[in-house]
Formats: sequence, structure tokens, C-alpha cells
Amino acid sequence: MQTRMKNPALVLPEAMPAVLAVAKAARQGGVPEATLELVHLRASQINGCGYCVDGGVRQARKAGESDERLFAVAAWRDTPYFTDAERAALALAEAVTRLSDRADAVPDAIWDEAARHYDERGLAALVLMIATTNLFNRINVTTRQIAGPGW
Repeated sequence: MQTRMKNPALVLPEAMPAVLAVAKAARQGGVPEATLELVHLRASQINGCGYCVDGGVRQARKAGESDERLFAVAAWRDTPYFTDAERAALALAEAVTRLSDRADAVPDAIWDEAARHYDERGLAALVLMIATTNLFNRINVTTRQIAGPGW
């Protein structure tokens, strides 16, 4: 694979601080860092963003995630490694990332389960993290950004 162009947020440098500010704000909502990293990783897996999957695993490890849990993120429903709160966050990440997969893109059942575990600030943090991840995924997949230690 060959990169089509430099990351657009670097080509238009005014964009990167704005995007990073949203990601930074999401980290201020009281959701554990590890949960935010799991959500980022799951959305990136769904979108096929190798750059973000690679970077997400690296960041999750820095946040204390075990390989066992990281290996299981794609199959989180079928493993015992995640808390109910993490499962609610992962379900929300999947629904928000796959908006066109169903008529009711984010069903009340998924939202209500997330709201059972997270207050309004936590929900805001999750939604912003998922949205920011999807933005980065779309930029990186479109321009074929290369995964690896150089990121």
C-alpha cells in the first residue's frame, strides 16, 4: 500500500489543533482512559483503519490494557474480559460507527444501557471520542495512511 497524500490535517495545519482539542475534551469527561482507548480501537477495527488500529493498540497498552483484552476487542460480546460499563461503551461505539446499518441507528436499548453506566459528561466523552475516531479513520483510510511505529 502506498500513501495517497500527507494527512490532510497536516496539509491544512489549522485543522489538527481543532481535532486534537475535541479529542482532549473527550478525555475530560470522567470515562476511564482504558475505556476510551477500547472504544477508539473498536471503531477503528470496524472502519478498517490500520493506522488507527495500530496506534490504538499502542495507546491502549500505555493506558495499561493487557494483550488478552486487546486481542478480544473485536469479539468483545463473546469474551469474559470486559465489564458491563465497557460493554455498553463498545456497543455504543459500534452503533455510532455503523449509522447506516439499521433504521434506528442508535437504538434506545444501546443508549439506555450506556446511560446506566455513564453520566451526561461520560456520555458526551464517549460520543466525542467515537466521533473523533471516525473522523480520523475516514481521513486515514481515504488517504491510505500507513500504520507502523513512525506514526
